[in-house]
Amino acid sequence: MRKHFWIKAVSAALCCAMTLPTFCACNKEVTLENEGIVNFTEPKQGEEIVVLTIKDYGDVKIKLFPEETAKGAENFKKLVESGFYDELIFHRVVDGFVIQGGDPKGNGTGGVDAWGGNGFAQTISGNLQHYVGAVAYAIGPDKLNKSQFYIVTGEEINEDYMKLMETTYGKAFSDTVKKMYYQFGGQPYLDGGYEVFGQVFDGLEHCLAIQKVQVNNDSKPLSAIVIEKAVVVEYDGSGVNWLNSKGEAQSVNAQKAE
Repeated sequence: MRKHFWIKAVSAALCCAMTLPTFCACNKEVTLENEGIVNFTEPKQGEEIVVLTIKDYGDVKIKLFPEETAKGAENFKKLVESGFYDELIFHRVVDGFVIQGGDPKGNGTGGVDAWGGNGFAQTISGNLQHYVGAVAYAIGPDKLNKSQFYIVTGEEINEDYMKLMETTYGKAFSDTVKKMYYQFGGQPYLDGGYEVFGQVFDGLEHCLAIQKVQVNNDSKPLSAIVIEKAVVVEYDGSGVNWLNSKGEAQSVNAQKAE
């Protein structure tokens, strides 16, 4: 996966005065019931989640979406349970874009799937977008999912940005999806090309901090960013901490996962 372009978003004030369901960039409130987007669904208590403990930073908690991407979620879970990700690094960090890891070679050329194979076909769900905190598979020319993944750190998105996506890059977005990008930020250019299978619901501040580290010409951090341990645990119901690309707390009025 490569970043194909860079757009500096023009700041815009988007205020809404509408009855619910409404999506407002300025009041940090959004209602998702019956809209199809599942990125910002809180796990239910007892649901299995993944926790990445990143050295010198902290825990990053990820909800998986097996109902949307069954094999992708299973692959990640199995790799975590096997200890595959323990002591691996984030080998690619691009400010305003993504942090990428999961390569045992540490250079972007390695990786296997959980079954010891050469990867499996993508399942791209229209209900999962590349909002900030989205977790997706990085792929090579074969377009197969393996062990490499990225977490979107993203940038601010406004109406001009989305118009460029539609007119220049031929991407179509619903009003709901666009308004969610205005609230949270992310990387809409990646939608439709890569399989999103998870979402960071707590600890995203660590990812936003990591994106600021010094890197070399290959976008590899000069000081290793290490996943000390990755585990599958049951969600204890302690709550979510949704953030936008600027690290600001956001409110999402959505039901917990059924």
